[in-house]
Amino acid sequence: MKKVIAINGSPRKKGNTVTLLQRAMEGAESAGAETEMIHLYDLNYKGCTSCFSCKRKDSKYWCKCAMKDDLSPILERVMECDAILLGSPIYLYNITGEMQSFIERLIFMNLSYDKSNRSNLEKSINVGCVFAAGMPAERFPRFQPMFEWQKDWTMVMNGKWEYIISLDSYQFKDYSKYAAGLMSEPHKRKVREEQFPIDCQNAYELGRRMTE
Repeated sequence: MKKVIAINGSPRKKGNTVTLLQRAMEGAESAGAETEMIHLYDLNYKGCTSCFSCKRKDSKYWCKCAMKDDLSPILERVMECDAILLGSPIYLYNITGEMQSFIERLIFMNLSYDKSNRSNLEKSINVGCVFAAGMPAERFPRFQPMFEWQKDWTMVMNGKWEYIISLDSYQFKDYSKYAAGLMSEPHKRKVREEQFPIDCQNAYELGRRMTE
């Protein structure tokens, strides 16, 4: 049975990102995969410290991260799976710091300084990404390159790479309690009711494709 791990880079466990990840996991399960979700905000860890232990020819950490913290056993499990589903809200037009630190640790230990394909990984791990952003759809083209560049590094995992993004996300249960005059609650609610179910279905299909 194939193994798929979902990595939640959101501080919330019941928000838009997790909802999308759960649907992606259901898609993976429909293709016969065993799934689990890991919440990065539950862990105590740092990003890559550039110690280069994973690059030393005589190191027992060749192609492994030498750092010892809460992320260490997670990286070991990720390396045993067939696909990973990365989920993050978009803060200041980028993924969360926790997700960035996770990606640094995962990618750098597999990144080759010798090979033209830049990968030391001897297997393939598919990478599916789901993002949730508050920006309206009309602003997305300006920032789309930021999402595309993620592909350059995640391709080190030698597998397929895809992403979906849910835009104009519904951020508050009660907009009247927040200073958010630039946002239209009726519009946000309309997007939530009409577009978000489509985004969830797209996440489901993404999870299925990553497993197949």
